Amino acid sequence: MTAPPTLPAWPYPRWIAHRGAGLLAPENTLAAFRLGASLGYRMFECDVKLSSDDVPFLLHDDTLERTTSPGTGVPQDGPPHDAIAGAQPWRQLATRDAGQWHSSAYAGEAMPTLAQITRFCRAGGHCLNIEIKPTTGTALHTGAVVAAQAHSLWHGAPVAPLLSSFEVEALQGARLSAPSLPRALLLDTLWEGWLQAALDLHCVALVCNYTLWTPQTVAQAKAAGLRCLSYTVNDEAAAAQLVAWGTEGIITDRVDHFRPDAPLAT
Repeated sequence: MTAPPTLPAWPYPRWIAHRGAGLLAPENTLAAFRLGASLGYRMFECDVKLSSDDVPFLLHDDTLERTTSPGTGVPQDGPPHDAIAGAQPWRQLATRDAGQWHSSAYAGEAMPTLAQITRFCRAGGHCLNIEIKPTTGTALHTGAVVAAQAHSLWHGAPVAPLLSSFEVEALQGARLSAPSLPRALLLDTLWEGWLQAALDLHCVALVCNYTLWTPQTVAQAKAAGLRCLSYTVNDEAAAAQLVAWGTEGIITDRVDHFRPDAPLAT
């Protein structure tokens, strides 16, 4: 049997806070990042898409409905809740309240730009997993713009951000505009050709729905020279199993339960 390749040192922490501390605070906001950091997390995952004028900002959904409400001074012609966020200019999106929907304690919290989140992470020495979340039909362009800005913002940092996406085209765009930034293919199913797609994109990792990992799929990925990360792991037994199988990253919502520097119970 051929031994798996010797991989370079992995620079990222094992534990990754999902959308900041995206259950305890409004997801994808600076408030969530601050809370996650206060609980000891040194790496964060977030979703980044583009405004109509190409400003990368944090939002998971295509629309504003679930995680924003009108803010003070929202223009009368501002986007309605069900508007496609990526079709709006940043000057309108910036007025939205991204905290009130979660709880009154976070009323007035804004959707941050990638630049704002980067400043927070770099000041605190945190790592970042940027999930590229394109508006439909914009995958290649979104990947290129987000990667180019990430490359500029993180220039000189000791650890580069990890770019990930479910969309192959978004990772193709990222590779074209910022080839030196590490990339990861996100998978919710093991669709035909998944491993070759990751290799063709020169990915360094796969980020899978944690139920897709088995000793066999972990071995398959590692034999191809890829690291193994998982989302969204909120069960202690599942987390312990993933660690035992040798996976490198665990994205979790339960930032108040899993302590990044504490061993898992076995």
